[in-house]
Amino acid sequence: MPLHTFNFQPRQILVAVVAATVGFGLGAAGWALAADNGSTATAVSPAIKVSADPHKLVDLPDFTPIVNKYGNAIVKIDDSDTKIVQGGNSADPFPRNSPFYQFFQGFPGANPPQKEKMEALGSGFIISPNGYIVTAGHVVRGMHHIIVTLTNHHAYPAKVVGLSVRYDTALLKIDAHNLPTVTLGNSRHLKVGQWLLAIGMPFGFYNTVTQGVVSALNRPLPHDDEYIPFIQSDVPINPGNSGGPIFNMEGQVVGINDQIYTNDGGYMGLSFSIPINTAMRAVHAFEAHKKLRFGWLGVDVQEVTPQMAKALHLKEPVGALVASVSPHEAAAKAGLKPGDVIVTYNHEAIYSVGQLPPLVGDTPPGTTVPMGILRHGKAETLQVTVGTMPAKMRHIEAEKTADIRRLGLRVTTLDQAAQKRLGIHHGVMIESIYPGPAAQMGLTDGMAIQQIDQQMVNSPEQLQQIVRKLPAHTPIPLLVRQGHQSLYVVITLPEH
Repeated sequence: MPLHTFNFQPRQILVAVVAATVGFGLGAAGWALAADNGSTATAVSPAIKVSADPHKLVDLPDFTPIVNKYGNAIVKIDDSDTKIVQGGNSADPFPRNSPFYQFFQGFPGANPPQKEKMEALGSGFIISPNGYIVTAGHVVRGMHHIIVTLTNHHAYPAKVVGLSVRYDTALLKIDAHNLPTVTLGNSRHLKVGQWLLAIGMPFGFYNTVTQGVVSALNRPLPHDDEYIPFIQSDVPINPGNSGGPIFNMEGQVVGINDQIYTNDGGYMGLSFSIPINTAMRAVHAFEAHKKLRFGWLGVDVQEVTPQMAKALHLKEPVGALVASVSPHEAAAKAGLKPGDVIVTYNHEAIYSVGQLPPLVGDTPPGTTVPMGILRHGKAETLQVTVGTMPAKMRHIEAEKTADIRRLGLRVTTLDQAAQKRLGIHHGVMIESIYPGPAAQMGLTDGMAIQQIDQQMVNSPEQLQQIVRKLPAHTPIPLLVRQGHQSLYVVITLPEH
């Protein structure tokens, strides 16, 4: 299910603690809030009905012009490879979705591997008549054979032109011409309360239309990629919508549907989209065959709690508290010090720590911007020339995956979230399983491989190199981890 989900349960994917927008009465720091107030005017859309009732303050929209004009530019994206999945236990009286199903899965003979068609599903939208398509990165990441299906049911194989994990954005290309396209808007012109329209393929239902309003802007999500200033809305989004567009009332795409808050995998009133301005920054880099470069300050920052605000003699608990400054980096050169509180960046107010990384990352390296700080409770302005994110931080941009054919699986980099979840600091994550030795041993996606043949595994490339040199038809120890348990299994490899 390619739609990212998160909830407040401690054992779920993400723990969301979203900061509410608060007032910004910083007294002496008020000088630093010079934002562009003239860029958010929105033209009256022809899609809005004019009410005959003079007592109505707000008219309800009619979305049919947007659907009629742009519906055919929305596509379905899937990968219908047959994968090996953990089978069921004949002794288990409960269905898979029962909370009691798991209690019958540890007995001998349970979960024999079996073939099952697992269809990855998502949406996308066409941005050029010659077949360029934008979608969410997680929709296609790990797909072996990407198929793009148009609303006329014509299907095309697609290749990935580029994929940014940090921006969760991918650009695809199909061999087609004279295709319908969407019109791109400016997500910076969005306002809270404006109507939005989503078109996508939830559960595979073609061109499903849902609507809602902008609930919040520049919303940081905890434990997620900090460089995306998400658009929060109440547009109903479900698995299969991910990667599809959200439109404003002018019929312009202003975001890519990406995540939902959920307890059960379904829509619960909170949806999160990647702003189109953020996504297109990645797309333009892909089109130009250039590396995506991110701005960098070289600081560690943390939230300002009410207790910390009192200790720092601040009037309100707002801003990003600088915990450390890396020597010789951009922030150090500008004179930033530990204990400073960043309250504005390039004239944008910083209410919470999560707002700072997207602004910095979106700044072209080499640009000099004003940064408002509070030092010992007094306002100051620093001019900072933004640096470039070091290579050790950028490695996530490349899709670090590898097909290990001799094992019969595909693995990917063990990211920080997976390391924390599994309680380990090395290894690779199994992304998918297909017929082969790994499937015969009952390995499943979501497990981590830590060792093979007594050799530590730290990357997909390293595992691939080790496996190439291993002998065939010889028992080899393999250390895997699932949950908080590690287990050695014995695996036998075929010839190359």
